[in-house]
Amino acid sequence: MNDFGVPDGIDVLRVFCGPDGRHGNALGVVREGSAYPDETSRQALARALGFSETVFVDDPERGRVDIHTPGLRLPFAGHPLVGAAWLLDLEVLELPVGDVFARQDGEFTWITVRPEWAPPRTLERYASAAEVEALTGPPPGEGWLYVWAWEDEAAGRVRARAFPRRGDERDAGGIVEDEATGAAALLLSAALGRALNIRQGRGSQLLTAPAPDGTVEVGGRVLLVHTGTAGA
Repeated sequence: MNDFGVPDGIDVLRVFCGPDGRHGNALGVVREGSAYPDETSRQALARALGFSETVFVDDPERGRVDIHTPGLRLPFAGHPLVGAAWLLDLEVLELPVGDVFARQDGEFTWITVRPEWAPPRTLERYASAAEVEALTGPPPGEGWLYVWAWEDEAAGRVRARAFPRRGDERDAGGIVEDEATGAAALLLSAALGRALNIRQGRGSQLLTAPAPDGTVEVGGRVLLVHTGTAGA
């Protein structure tokens, strides 16, 4: 264990940072996935770290990765893939759902995915960005909720917040509000059929761009906040 509070060999990133480099969603990346060889050990580490997701790299050259929340294994998730693509400088990531293509464009890292890969999300439109801002916690109800409103509809600018809102919190690990949610952003972009510039949570930024073939690109900034490399 080190001063950052995570075991050696684990990088910590912030994905979908705002223009000022702040905010974004924390992500743990285990470069040597073999150090945690089975699902039990991986789940235990993800729970101990407490990030919304932790990525285990099983093959850095082929881009084979395994994603865990504090409560379960995921076949797909947005911000872990953007973060892993940036950290490992990969053009392809191998997942159970299929290959995810990635690219770098200036300060943004993009992944191309299919909306059907994303887990279900309830997308609820509010009348104004101010109403989204005013929420002091999850609205009543059950199930994963993504609330959003236009900040500038003509420009495709959206204000959004995300609430796991699970009954027993087994998969969200007790996370009340998700700071930056790539899966929900791509579902909203697909539903609206247009590119979006989303401000989520406290100030994270997510960009999306749907393509004619039904895929959606999701992009954002990634920052390394802790390196697990020995001696770094």
